[in-house]
Amino acid sequence: MTEPQTDDTETGRVGSLRLLLRNPVTVASTTVLVVVLVVAVGASWIAPYGINDVDVPSALRGPSGAHWFGTDELGRDVLSRVLVAIQASLQVAVVSVAFAVLVGVTVGVVAGYRGGWLDTVVMRVVDVMFAFPVLLLALAIVAVLGPGVTTTMLAIGVVYTPIFARVARASTLGVRVEPFVQVSRTMGTGHRYILVRHVLPNIAGPLIVQTSLSLAFAILSEAALSFLGLGIQPPEPSLGRMIFDSQGFVTLAWWMAVFPGAAIFVIVLAFNLVGDGLRDVLDPKQRTMAEARGTQ
Repeated sequence: MTEPQTDDTETGRVGSLRLLLRNPVTVASTTVLVVVLVVAVGASWIAPYGINDVDVPSALRGPSGAHWFGTDELGRDVLSRVLVAIQASLQVAVVSVAFAVLVGVTVGVVAGYRGGWLDTVVMRVVDVMFAFPVLLLALAIVAVLGPGVTTTMLAIGVVYTPIFARVARASTLGVRVEPFVQVSRTMGTGHRYILVRHVLPNIAGPLIVQTSLSLAFAILSEAALSFLGLGIQPPEPSLGRMIFDSQGFVTLAWWMAVFPGAAIFVIVLAFNLVGDGLRDVLDPKQRTMAEARGTQ
């Protein structure tokens, strides 16, 4: 049985890291995400005011030294609410995508590895789910189960599960015919061991890239559901809900919409750019092109 040597694996990891560090866009995007993560984790301590501290006399005041992002129609500090809303959005995105990865990868790997009628049934179910637009399917799930954070996580997780199932299944189809997998099966090695030891490590690249991209779209999905009143419920702040609440004050208080919208834009863009950078490193064709650009 032929397996990659440890030295070759370490060399490959070092080479991948060098390629990532050579890409200034990826480095900058990763730095932004690290800062956003730190801010989200410490939002409750960083926020200068309570998220529901009402100060009517200070309502609709623009950005100032006291309120960097201004105040909303109730005099609440927009900066404090944006910080906590980022924390909530990331929590929903991470949990929902983790659910999609766990279920989707498990289903896709098993279907691709086993083949036959199981593969056919799984892919037909996946095709049916793909027939519905992502947001429409999420809306249907939330409408049935009711609005709330838990429901939003479940809805987003369910709608992104088919994506991971398809990616995992397609990658597994290519790996299962590799000599080291065939030799392991001939030697009577257990299927679970083969999947964990040989299949999953060799399909990790596409899954990592898809995870980064899905986190970006999960942020957008959560914001859309909250904007429609079906996601995170008041009085807890949400970026989407804050944009919805600002509609009646666009001409009077532009900051109520601009800062939550900017937060969504920056986070989603950073996740997408990191995903592009990881694809350049983990996809063999893209990596060859990146290495060629680096030698010019």
